Amino acid sequence: MRRVTGPLWAIPLALLIVAAGFAGWTGISWYSAAHAAALSQGKVRDQALAAGDQAVQNFNTLNYRDVNAGLILWEQSSTGTLHAQIEADRTQFAKQIQQAHTVTTAKILDAALTALDVRAGTATIIVAIQITVTPAHGAPVVKQSRLEGQLTRTATGWKLSALGQVPVGATASSGG
Repeated sequence: MRRVTGPLWAIPLALLIVAAGFAGWTGISWYSAAHAAALSQGKVRDQALAAGDQAVQNFNTLNYRDVNAGLILWEQSSTGTLHAQIEADRTQFAKQIQQAHTVTTAKILDAALTALDVRAGTATIIVAIQITVTPAHGAPVVKQSRLEGQLTRTATGWKLSALGQVPVGATASSGG
């Protein structure tokens, strides 16, 4: 058997090195792209959750002494049909709040996204909230509630497009 000497043995070795380098580069690129997408989705989830928290808090904090500022905050925190409803009923809301002579403040106790569609730009948030209602005369009343909201991504960020109470399930009876 004849032994190959000279530059001919270098060609297969060079091709092997190039192929191994290409395979390594491809693998690293694939791995990085997969993890970058996961990191990006996590970042979007965090942004939606933070915006949803703030929007729900905004919708549950209102001072009868400065109703206009509160309603502006509601408008800035909403989009779609919720936003349209606020604009359409703004005068009625302001009148009701001023007549009630109350100040409401909200504190988010816990919140989570229950759904997120990054491509569609939609999310669902569920929030446990503590609301303190302080009348002009009398003691504050504290209540806790669970709310569910629909979020929509807009050009200026995530905003509430719907907000409502989470119904409390019926408790099972222990009859015999």
